[in-house]
Amino acid sequence: MRLSPIALVISLAFATVSSVGYGQKPDDQINPRSLALMQQGEAARRAGNLVAANDYLETALAVDPRNRAAFVALGRVAQAQELPGKAIRFYREALALEPNDLAALTAQGEALVQKGAVDRAKANLARIRTLCKAECGQATELAAAIAKGPPPAVVTAQAGTMVAPKSQEPAAKQ
Repeated sequence: MRLSPIALVISLAFATVSSVGYGQKPDDQINPRSLALMQQGEAARRAGNLVAANDYLETALAVDPRNRAAFVALGRVAQAQELPGKAIRFYREALALEPNDLAALTAQGEALVQKGAVDRAKANLARIRTLCKAECGQATELAAAIAKGPPPAVVTAQAGTMVAPKSQEPAAKQ
């Protein structure tokens, strides 16, 4: 009799916890409104309107934060704006949702190369090759980006030499 209230509380807790799982959506059911906003953002990015693309994609994530493709698209926008650190963060968010997302791994590797972290990009390439088993387009794409190397400004900065910024003002005539 002394253990009856404890057993009742424990069974009620198990019933409550198990019913929570039935009310949640599976991860593969992304809100259609979020998908539509993501497509609009991709169209704006392809058109070169990066500000509008960013707005659409952030709204898509506000509607459904499980939209991995929106994180990858935001990363692509950040890379187009030459913000590889921000892009890497977005790709990390996508990989937190699905660690084996080949598109996110490839894009993150490209952003790492853009930032100058070629060794980390090579680690992404090795992981992609492990996931693909056979040759796949993502591995080829990332291998080409690694072979191309980081932009010259990053290489110069890593070498420790400073490049004087180009002045926007015309040179004074003497």
